This record gives sequence, structure tokens and C-alpha cells, in this order.
Amino acid sequence: MITVKDKVVIITGAGQGIGKGLAMGLAADGAKVVVAEINRERGQQAAADIIKSGGDAIFVHTDVSKYDTVAKMVALVIDTYGRIDALINNAAIYYGVGASLFTDISEQAWDKEMAVNVKGTWNCSRAVVPQMILQGKGKIINVASGVAFGGSPHFMHYVASKGAVVSMTRAMARELAEMGGNGLTANVFIPAAVAGEASDKMRSDMQKLNSNKKGDPLAAQIIKRRGTADDMVGPVLYMVSDASDFVTGSVVTADGGATSR
Repeated sequence: MITVKDKVVIITGAGQGIGKGLAMGLAADGAKVVVAEINRERGQQAAADIIKSGGDAIFVHTDVSKYDTVAKMVALVIDTYGRIDALINNAAIYYGVGASLFTDISEQAWDKEMAVNVKGTWNCSRAVVPQMILQGKGKIINVASGVAFGGSPHFMHYVASKGAVVSMTRAMARELAEMGGNGLTANVFIPAAVAGEASDKMRSDMQKLNSNKKGDPLAAQIIKRRGTADDMVGPVLYMVSDASDFVTGSVVTADGGATSR
């Protein structure tokens, strides 16, 4: 039986979208969820929704691009729960990225994507590793995107950041084994662009930039429907659970087959 009951799971960017869906889903299976979110209102609401549904959760205000706030978050989690079984690096700048040619991306916009999507993933991962080594077990799940494989145009800074997440996870998996033995793993999760405010805006921006190439947004998928946050819970539940103990350095995809080509 695959379960995450009583596992302590940190989810960054869990105040909305896929992150909140994962938080709600894992908590429903019995996980103790840490909502690590930069938006106080949304983070507090996500934790409150979990508790209202009978789950166990805390909100910790966290800016993943700043290591000192990440370290404080991790210390609070250890003080509260005594352990960290899994970290899901979900926080990323996605909403409002804005479609443009790579020659028109500002240096500020590029640096902001890298600071959150790449440096944030590194910050959170290095902060939890000492505790995971002490435990002799721990899982890091880094959320990337299918655009890293397809080279989706007009969002190069976002695409580059997600490609970096894939590559760094593979290196991380090998180093974790060196540092903590067979109990520490790192994997990539590729979700679908689920229906929601952020992905809908990105699709809209793409269509405006390519008005003569509208096409079918589901054309690349095998399963012809938009994915939902609920669709993402099952694969991640498996990745957090003991059932995936022999899986590391791998990419687990739940995008309706869009990247299967």
C-alpha cells in the first residue's frame, strides 16, 4: 500500500495552484504538511484549509531566493515535527512571466527567474540535507516542466530555469548518495500545465504573440483533456512514499503524454 501517513513534507509555493493541490492531497493521506510560501495570505489560507479538512499543516513565510529565510523555515520544521521526510521544491515564477523573444527579455526578468526557480531549489535542498543525513533517509522532489525538453519558444528564461532544475537534480542524486548513503534520493517531477490562472495567462500570452499559429493546446497530449491539480497528487504521493525508495535521479512525468514524443 502506498501511503505518506505521518511523513513530514515541506512544499514550497504551496499557497496556490499545483503546490496547494499537492499539499491538500498529501495531507488527506495523513502527511504533516509545511506550507512554505512567500505570499502570507495564500499560505495561511492553504494551511487553514488543510486543518479545516482534518489534516495537519503549518504555514511558514518563506522566500526561497534568500537562504537565511529558508534556514529559519527548516529550523522551525525540525523544532515542530522533529524530522523532514520530503522536500518538494515547487516554488517558481510562472504567473505573469510574459511571452517575448529571448532578445527582448530584460536582465532583471532573467535574474528573477533564476533566483527563484534555480537558486531557490538549491537553497531549500541544501538546507534540509543535514537533517536528512541525520535521519539516514529523505527525499527531494524538484518540480520542473516539460518545456525543458520541448524548448518552448518565447519564455526562454523560464525554459532555461526548468532545464537547470532537471540537470541539477541528476547531479544532486549522485551527491546525496555520497553524503547520506542509499536512503537519500532526488528526483524530478514534471506536471502538466494544469488549468488555472497562471497557465491560462501564459497560454493567452503565447496566442497573442503567435496569432497566426493558435493551434490546439492539447495537440501534443495523448490524453485529450486539461490536467488538474488533483491529477498531480497520485504520482507525487508515490514519490514521497516508501514505494519509491529505489528511484533516484529520475524524471516522473504526469502531463497526459505531452512529452512522450
